[in-house]
Amino acid sequence: MQMSFLADLQRLVELQSPTEDLDACRKVIDLANEIALSRLGKAAEIFDENGRPIFWWGSKSPKIVILTHLDTVWPINSFLPLWHVDEASEKISGPGIFDMKAGFLQALYALKEIPGAQEKVALIATTDEEVGSQTSRELIKRVSERADAVLVTEASLNGKVKVGRKGTSMYSLKVIGRAAHAGLEPEKGINASTEIAHIVSTLAALENSELGTTVVPTTMKSGTTTNTVPAEATLDIDSRSFSMAEMQRVEQALRNLAPIHPEAKIEVIGGINRPPLELSSTQELYALLEKVANRIGQGTIGSASVGGASDGNFAAAAGARVLDGLGAIGDGAHAPHEYLLASTVPARISLLTEFIKDLM
Repeated sequence: MQMSFLADLQRLVELQSPTEDLDACRKVIDLANEIALSRLGKAAEIFDENGRPIFWWGSKSPKIVILTHLDTVWPINSFLPLWHVDEASEKISGPGIFDMKAGFLQALYALKEIPGAQEKVALIATTDEEVGSQTSRELIKRVSERADAVLVTEASLNGKVKVGRKGTSMYSLKVIGRAAHAGLEPEKGINASTEIAHIVSTLAALENSELGTTVVPTTMKSGTTTNTVPAEATLDIDSRSFSMAEMQRVEQALRNLAPIHPEAKIEVIGGINRPPLELSSTQELYALLEKVANRIGQGTIGSASVGGASDGNFAAAAGARVLDGLGAIGDGAHAPHEYLLASTVPARISLLTEFIKDLM
């Protein structure tokens, strides 16, 4: 099994599929379908959702949904070599191997071991997860709200599954002031740089370390020339939390920001992108997974809550029971050292196989 798995994985990884390259994403979905037909004996349905390709294998009304994605963060040829095997460490590196082409393939190989899986299970792969699942999120919500369980084969955290994920919010703020000559009559202007600096200084007060709430100013731009009072400034903000109530609190605070100068204006666009994956959505499935792992001799798997979001966040928001991080063991998601630990693949497939069987 491992030889065929690695051969299929190499093909998937070497077919680079950055999210923004729609043609490349179509090709990787077609290759995934070719592999599905070969290994499962049944092709997936390939269709477009809001202009982007979707891979859907199995039941149209699934009891169990397996969520995956085949897009990556790596522009074409920005991660080289495309496939490298370190025999001594059993590490295999390549763009998107850990996040999350190995996870997709592990799910496919698990289904291969389950007779009748196509009657109750759907394996779904999207192609825009890395940029927030703008085109696929409604599909994910629809299928998740009718399912008994949603399993996400995103990469693990050192083998641990993920029982909590922060929700993400993205905001863009614009301050509109008034230009004036910086030397002759600065008092006639309204300095947008000063206004935006004041906003930045207030953001730290919105954070809550106990609940994992962060409010991070990222890109900022202001002014036009060195001798002009800036009339406009912009600021991007990345905010995350494990709590939906916290995310709503931060959003309300940002929308209620007041300028220093009474004639300055503040515009806020954006909002909550992904709701959090909270423990209340994952605790049942996690408890069952540990029972399965113990039964098949794999010991304690362990769990973790992490800052990054996934499509599991949308599934949980739809009311589904969710378990995330069921995919590859390795390291380096979005990093130059991204790798899969090849020796862990068979056990990971076995765990997912038995877990799905119990859920069926």
